[in-house]
Amino acid sequence: MDDERPDVLTIGRLAHRTGLPVRTLRFWSDQGAVPPVARSAGGYRLYDAESVARVELVRTLRELGLGLDDVCRLLSGRTTVIEVADAHVAALDAQIRSLKVSRAVLSTVAKRGSTVEETALMNRLARLSAAERKQIIDAFKEEVFGGLDDPRLRDRIRTYSIELPDDPTPEQVDAWIELAELVRDPGFRARLRTWMELNTTVPGQGRPPGASIWWARQIVQTVAEVRRGGVAPEGPAAAEVLSELFGDADRAAVLRSLEAGIEAGAEQYRRLVARVRGQDASPDATEELEWLARALRAADQT
Repeated sequence: MDDERPDVLTIGRLAHRTGLPVRTLRFWSDQGAVPPVARSAGGYRLYDAESVARVELVRTLRELGLGLDDVCRLLSGRTTVIEVADAHVAALDAQIRSLKVSRAVLSTVAKRGSTVEETALMNRLARLSAAERKQIIDAFKEEVFGGLDDPRLRDRIRTYSIELPDDPTPEQVDAWIELAELVRDPGFRARLRTWMELNTTVPGQGRPPGASIWWARQIVQTVAEVRRGGVAPEGPAAAEVLSELFGDADRAAVLRSLEAGIEAGAEQYRRLVARVRGQDASPDATEELEWLARALRAADQT
């Protein structure tokens, strides 16, 4: 019989030669990826040595993620390897981006111990389109910064953007989730607006005394050095530091601005923006700012 010839393979022998299940080979054969070269007298599929090579090729293409439709088109000459490879590289890139987002969301869920509802919200925030993310940030900017009468501030806000890149790292996605939750919080917006009003220059007047704390990082660096030296905020050495930093400025106004910024969470916001942008944020200055606030309160009581 034909199926007993050594140069002819039944589907069972083909399975043995290739190490694949008969069921898989039958499915590939039905789809046209590995068609039989002949049929036996009893109607059974027959294959040859070239069929073995074709099975190996199909297996390789399948391992690379190609669907059987693409495999059949490729093997029939209706498309080229280059065209199929380009299409699948694009598909894999999209899949990788999606997996990164999924990993970041799940990592955040595990870290926070989130509920199902919180998990769903974080997933939606992480998968927003660029236009949807921009809409959230624009609404936040308008509520917090809109109408402030300071030309320099208006210029900065006009060009101010918080954009998640097309291929973000898990850390950037995690930061975006936290930032999006923060800027959508009405309480945070109100606190930040109050802080901004205290730090915005009024026409005809000088710059508010407390504004320099947030825009000049050397103040934070000075306080950090003082803290490392063991200086207590309530001691005389701290009073000398305040004189060096603020001179004869209105200390009460400085303290109001500082307390408003701490209460608003301005430092957390600053660091989240830097993380979303993939920038190296300066160290968390919360402890330095709180030390400064204690020093100003102590000086006010003396």
